[in-house]
Amino acid sequence: MPTGPMYLFLKLLHLFAVVLFLGNIIVGVFWKAIADKTRDPRLVAFAMDGIIRSDRAFTIPGVFLILIGGFGAAGIGRLPMLHTKWILWSIVLFSISGIAFMAFLVPIQKKLRAVALAAGTDPSKMDWAAYGKLSSQWKLWGLVALIAPLLAMILMVMKPV
Repeated sequence: MPTGPMYLFLKLLHLFAVVLFLGNIIVGVFWKAIADKTRDPRLVAFAMDGIIRSDRAFTIPGVFLILIGGFGAAGIGRLPMLHTKWILWSIVLFSISGIAFMAFLVPIQKKLRAVALAAGTDPSKMDWAAYGKLSSQWKLWGLVALIAPLLAMILMVMKPV
């Protein structure tokens, strides 16, 4: 089992980043659900704007810290990443999450915000059909972007393979 101060620091950085990353994703789902229940386009737009901003402030930096901490600790610990199945599959799952986020969630979030902003302050002007369709897509790709790194975290902790 690898030890040493630099290994332990990188492992701690990795863990901190995972908490930051997953926590922000989960909180984003929570705030969108609350905003959607209000049926107020101003609150929906505000929540979507907050989710987009928090992704920039927490999710994206979390990705870089996860990579620095994880690859750094594996390198210092001399763990063969592509031949250690729990690391390899965690990388695959983390990559799937990143693809779902960048290719699908980011554009959908911007569209959701735009639909809400177009309504202004009048809920009757909100295109709820378009918003609902986009929300369904957001939920699907958000589930992929959340479940994949949760599974990676489980693999990292349990090391079953």
